[in-house]
Formats: sequence, structure tokens, C-alpha cells
Amino acid sequence: MPVFFDVETQNSFQEVGGHYPERLRISVVVTYNTADQAFHRYTEADIPALVRELQAADLVVGFNLYGFDYPVVMRYTDVDLTKLPTVDMMVELQKQLGFRVGLDAVASATLGTGKSADGLQAVRWWKEGRLEEIFTYCEQDVDVTRRVYEFGRQNRYVQYYDRQFRRQRVPVAW
Repeated sequence: MPVFFDVETQNSFQEVGGHYPERLRISVVVTYNTADQAFHRYTEADIPALVRELQAADLVVGFNLYGFDYPVVMRYTDVDLTKLPTVDMMVELQKQLGFRVGLDAVASATLGTGKSADGLQAVRWWKEGRLEEIFTYCEQDVDVTRRVYEFGRQNRYVQYYDRQFRRQRVPVAW
């Protein structure tokens, strides 16, 4: 059964000197495990349990896992998460399109709903000690990711808004 997950961080790329996800620190991680149909919440101290959950999954699904989530988590473990059976929807869409497209553009065009905030807002919430808001935002991101994945599996396509705000269809085979 797939496990969907998303990472939020305590700091931004600007604060770590550039695009170095491995330098970022985790604020929260949320998974949705289809085995028990439940969200699971993790903080920086809980990363060993998160890694065990990911290793137990027959498939890990997310959006930009290879470029962001995996490098951030691998700061905390010796496990090479990139070896896990993975569907990184952003990578799959980039292969089809020849360019990167964001989760919000895909979710809003495919599902009619987008993200509720963004990663920089989550960093601000962390600095303000608003952990519950970060968890809520991260859960919503994981749920949107799961719904986009399931839509693509069922319909064999997802959609996104291009730069001219036109809805475009992309075939998928995940």
C-alpha cells in the first residue's frame, strides 16, 4: 500500500546559503498511509519512526521527493531513501512536459482545489511557534498529493495551468 508524504522545514533556502535541501532542518513531516488510511505526524525527533514507515511501504508517493523531501530527511538517517520504490509526481510530469510544474498548478487544474499556503509561510509559522498550523497545512498538502495521484491512476492523466492560465492535460502512467 502506498505511503504519501511531505516535509516542512524550520528554515528557508535563503537561510542556508542557496538551494541545498540537505542543509534544511525539519519542522514537521506528515504521511498518509493507505494501509491504515490515516495521517501520521512527525517532528524532527521522530525521524527514525518516519524512516521505518517509509521503508515498510510498498510505494512512496510525493511531489518533488528526489529534489527536496528525500534530501531533507536523509540529513537525519543513513538510509538511502532514493532506493525506495517511489513515484515522484513532479519528476514524472517533468519527463512528459520538459519543464517543472508545481503541485498547486496541477492540483487546482485537476481537482479544482489548490494548496492552502506555501513552504515559506510554514517557515514563518515555525518561527512563531505555530506547530499546529504547520501540521494542518502539511496534512492538506499530503491529501492534495494523494488525490492528484489517485486521479491520475484512475484517469491516466492530470491537468495543470500553463503560464497563460490555460488548462493543459498530461498523460500519466503511475
